[in-house]
Amino acid sequence: MAVPSGFKALDAQLPGGGWPRRALTELLLPQPGIGEVRLLCVSLVATQKAGRLVMLFDPPSALSAHALAQLGFDVEQLLIVNTRTRVIPGTDSLWALEQALKSGHVGAVLAWLPPRLQPERLRRLQLAAHNHDGPAFVLRETSAAQRPTSAPLRLALRPGGADVLAVRVLKRRGPPLDAPLQLELPPVLSSMALQRARIGPSAGLPAAANASSLALHAATFINLAAAR
Repeated sequence: MAVPSGFKALDAQLPGGGWPRRALTELLLPQPGIGEVRLLCVSLVATQKAGRLVMLFDPPSALSAHALAQLGFDVEQLLIVNTRTRVIPGTDSLWALEQALKSGHVGAVLAWLPPRLQPERLRRLQLAAHNHDGPAFVLRETSAAQRPTSAPLRLALRPGGADVLAVRVLKRRGPPLDAPLQLELPPVLSSMALQRARIGPSAGLPAAANASSLALHAATFINLAAAR
């Protein structure tokens, strides 16, 4: 059974009526922080409420505990994994992600992948996802659309206005979607909450896009690859 996205228009276009289980969902975006976490928050929060672990791998910048809590996350139960700070010789930064998918014990995974990823590595992640009974999202650069993917579902994301995300279905079971969907995202932090969080715009991003790219202090960063 697919996992509802929280967006009826999107679920109507996704095979099975939602995010797939036991498979990768590949999201392509021009830059981090355009609303990708807000797009996925309904399914990720539902996973947490079902008592299952949500893991975030290698976010490109710090995340805001205030913003995540406003979206419904139990921040204290989020596991943020930074695999790129240190890699043991003979391993690589994707080892921890692959092991998490293979374990079968994680509820949902969201991973920002390194650029120009080799197709073989994505293939290995897709094979590992067969053991993962939940949604598994991998975020990649927009230019990856020019290369084939082993992920059965590929979407391209781009900002569509204030709190709006344009979503184009590039690959799915069946034909691609010609016109992008315009999805209204949950609103970002209020101005008062932003002031309390003492945050400023991330480099190159408008303030309205920062709900998924601000300072998270409530999570512990660990290096699973180093603990192998």
